[in-house]
Amino acid sequence: MRLDHLLKGQHVLEQHGKADIEITGLTTDSRVVEKSYLFVAVKGSNEDGHRYLDHAIHRGAHALLVEHVEKVFGGVTIIRVPDTRAALSELASRFYHYPARNLNLIGITGTNGKTTTSYLLETILKEAGREVGVIGTISYRFKEKSVAASLTTPESTDLMRIMHEMKDAGVTDIIVEVSSHSLDQGRTRGLEWSRAIFTSFSRDHLDYHSSMEEYFRAKSLLFDSLGENQKSDEEKAIINMDDPKGTILQRIAKVPVVSYGLGDGCLVRAADIESTAEGLHFRLLTPSGEIPIISPLLGQINVYNILAAAATAFSYEIDLETIARGIKRLSSIAGRLQRVENKRGLSVLVDYAHTPDALEKVLQTVRRFAKGRLITVFGCGGDRDRGKRPEMGRIAGNYGDLVIITSDNPRGEDPAAIVGEIEPGIRESGLDKVKPDFPYNSRGYQIILDRRKAIQVAIQLARKEDIVVIAGKGHEDYQIIGKTKRYFSDVEEAANAVNK
Repeated sequence: MRLDHLLKGQHVLEQHGKADIEITGLTTDSRVVEKSYLFVAVKGSNEDGHRYLDHAIHRGAHALLVEHVEKVFGGVTIIRVPDTRAALSELASRFYHYPARNLNLIGITGTNGKTTTSYLLETILKEAGREVGVIGTISYRFKEKSVAASLTTPESTDLMRIMHEMKDAGVTDIIVEVSSHSLDQGRTRGLEWSRAIFTSFSRDHLDYHSSMEEYFRAKSLLFDSLGENQKSDEEKAIINMDDPKGTILQRIAKVPVVSYGLGDGCLVRAADIESTAEGLHFRLLTPSGEIPIISPLLGQINVYNILAAAATAFSYEIDLETIARGIKRLSSIAGRLQRVENKRGLSVLVDYAHTPDALEKVLQTVRRFAKGRLITVFGCGGDRDRGKRPEMGRIAGNYGDLVIITSDNPRGEDPAAIVGEIEPGIRESGLDKVKPDFPYNSRGYQIILDRRKAIQVAIQLARKEDIVVIAGKGHEDYQIIGKTKRYFSDVEEAANAVNK
């Protein structure tokens, strides 16, 4: 695409060089620049793309989009705009021929539940005969293709490229997990959503957002954007009205709302819920009738995830039998209360819970099924919200019999210092620090900074009637220590330990 066509509608402050040149790709990462690319210099929280202009040119960039010009490069076109990130989404949409148009584009936002809801909705839509693509925390997938995700919601250039590939492959419905970061940074700006789903709201990402108010403001942008395009009469908001923020989002949305929850006022709701160690049974109630639901997923948190997916499918007029079959088909999700299979008959679960609310819901669920002790292994990420650390310690101590505090992704922080900020909360719960040889029936906590060893010790101490929960990293297959990212999988480590 020619650069001058790509830039149509942009507020260009300054131009050096020709604009009637062909652009073969665009990116914000100088490491992936190829010949005739447009390199967009974006300022991030840790890096500034303006520092990599020389590198981008060396790799073959023919044009640069910048916010300030410090020098002119011979043979390279430089375009200065007020805000490169604000321009990026529109540029990427145009370059990839507005890939989201004429598709059912479904956005899911909320602190917890996005990934599980996306999997449930994917299985229901596939059961209804649709071609589905998913862009989410675990993977970007469509047809037989699946790529591990680097971000919950990719940068605009990657997001539009992936959507373009999906559309070319015949995908009819694209489900996107929409993070607060992506909304705040405008990565999804200009997309025409068919459905926007709200799952839940609780503390998270306060290392990025200045307050809970700012965090919610970012989340609400998804709903604020509804009703602004030509298909607004076909758009709907799917909102969890049992969450206090649901009422606010209902007021913000300028399109019809399909409410879900357990309350009588919800359009789609659950009744007669039976939650066991084998899964969930309940009646799904909708304005068009009701149907029994059977799911292998565990706990009340998954009742809400099922309702979110079912309410969305209902809004597309998918019949209840298809909805129920799709829900039953989904047996497990990587890193979401994932069972670790073993020959010893031990109950070992791996979960992504890394926020206070998610950890509490997971431990509440599992506590009900534990005939013996609940053994919890968890830590908190470094260079992230420090305020949640004592709170998560208190929650782990309130529900667990034995808690092993360990490293998560310490990043640039001292793992021992992170644990030191978790400890006050766990002591507040009433748990005392215990020695490795403590009696079986006593309660307490230990500190084992080596995550592999922590998992091994938890499983060594477990008996058949106990449940071991390894929380925080879920599906992730890495651990970040300092600036080093090394391979590490909680599921594999637990499997190795339990099958020794």
